[in-house]
Amino acid sequence: MSASREKKTRQELAGTDYVDPKVIREEEQRQAEKRSNRLYMIIAVIFVIVAVVSIAWKSNFFQKKATALTIGDQEYTAAEVNYYFQQTYQSFVSQNSYFLSYMGLDVNTDLRDQAYPGGEEGYTWFDFFMEQTEQQMITIQALNESAAAEGFTWNDEMQASLDATIESLKADVAASGYYTSFTQYLTANFGSTMTEKVFVEQTKASALAQTYANQYAAGLDYSSAKLEELYAADPKAYDKVAYESIRVSGSPAVVTDENGNTVETTDADKAAAMEAAKHTAEHVYDDLKDGKSLEAQAAENEELHYTNSAGVSYYAGDVLGEWLFDDARKAGDTAMLKDESTSCYYVVTFGERFREDYNTVAVRHILVDVDETGLDSTADTYEADLQAKKDEALAEAEALLAQWKSGEATDATFAAMANEYSTDPGSNTIGGLYSQFPKGYMVEEFNDWCFDPARKSGDTGIVYGESTSYKGYHIMYFVDTDLPYWQVSATSALMTEEMNAWYTEKTEGYTAVQESGMRYVG
Repeated sequence: MSASREKKTRQELAGTDYVDPKVIREEEQRQAEKRSNRLYMIIAVIFVIVAVVSIAWKSNFFQKKATALTIGDQEYTAAEVNYYFQQTYQSFVSQNSYFLSYMGLDVNTDLRDQAYPGGEEGYTWFDFFMEQTEQQMITIQALNESAAAEGFTWNDEMQASLDATIESLKADVAASGYYTSFTQYLTANFGSTMTEKVFVEQTKASALAQTYANQYAAGLDYSSAKLEELYAADPKAYDKVAYESIRVSGSPAVVTDENGNTVETTDADKAAAMEAAKHTAEHVYDDLKDGKSLEAQAAENEELHYTNSAGVSYYAGDVLGEWLFDDARKAGDTAMLKDESTSCYYVVTFGERFREDYNTVAVRHILVDVDETGLDSTADTYEADLQAKKDEALAEAEALLAQWKSGEATDATFAAMANEYSTDPGSNTIGGLYSQFPKGYMVEEFNDWCFDPARKSGDTGIVYGESTSYKGYHIMYFVDTDLPYWQVSATSALMTEEMNAWYTEKTEGYTAVQESGMRYVG
């Protein structure tokens, strides 16, 4: 068709409903392009959303915000729950580090995948620690709410103490060299959801609850008559006994086969071992009655386990303990006792039963650590290097004591120096004070100085002491003698009973409900 003919045809069709196919194709193309553009825009938006979600997920945004636990009307995020959970878990691991394998706890395996020994089916180590975490959180929330209702509020002194605690922790973290930042320390110890804000907020909540509880406890007071009444009701709970004994084991010897595998002992093996122990114990007992001491017999036979105790407490159900604490017991009594629960025999001589009437003491101290940083214990010069470090610490201790003496030299000024200079975390926020502590509580040198019969209020001195966790010099300040030890024990028992009742009252009606965010805890 010629161009003129095509034009004429289009003109003839212009007044009808006819649509040129070319126009249709062009319009369809434009619509397709619009749809394509919209699709690209949607895809782009989706990519942006996915990127944002991915970044948020990697930053633990959702995990941090997800509600993990609800107590009453209060919701707690996974980060907040982790603050308490990790403290509970890590404290348990630290206190039982040598026994974890016997307990069936593997710190390298997810707690949710480990059945708790003796628990109901499906009950795990995670459940075990979570129960304790929930109770701790319930207590803190209940005490905070009760404190608020009574007008006991956060004050400047508490804030200053909190600030000092956080700053001290940050300084320790920085000095440790293990972490690049405080944030890394928090996530390493409290989980990836932890932030400094959450850490500080929960530390504050815990501190307020503890201070509120301490205020109540400080108001508890018990008269001497009340303590005597408590003692008279159950003397065994506070008395001690002195005795000597020889323990003869009745456990079968461990036997292995040719492949080194332990051969399981039979009932006959156990019975034979107990019979042999009985025979040995009878000889020991006969020799004791003939005048040969238990100590002398043990010196001649290393299989005899000798004990000479100056004072042990009562333990209900224990064969030896029940005999020792029998009200009819008198000095010089002897016996041969069979203890099937521990597969052994005892040959025992009773010494005395007594109440610990000696006075406990109150003392302040400033600990100056011996800095062993950089010392090589395998080097030939180790002893000389260590002595040099000790000399430095002693010189520092002597200088601090001289500084105190050159000032007002009062209890209050010593307390202030302890807060500033002591490295003992157990007392360097309370003026270096230890009160009502008994004999044998501190390292030997510390203990001996405090319980010197000539010791009097205001005495000072410097003693060296060491334990598995430190070597150091203690600058001592004797405050005074305190309550007799048995009264300290009785007071503690009464206070524990009353505080437990108080906690029960405060937490009544509170329950914890686990939410979806719990999967981010642990």
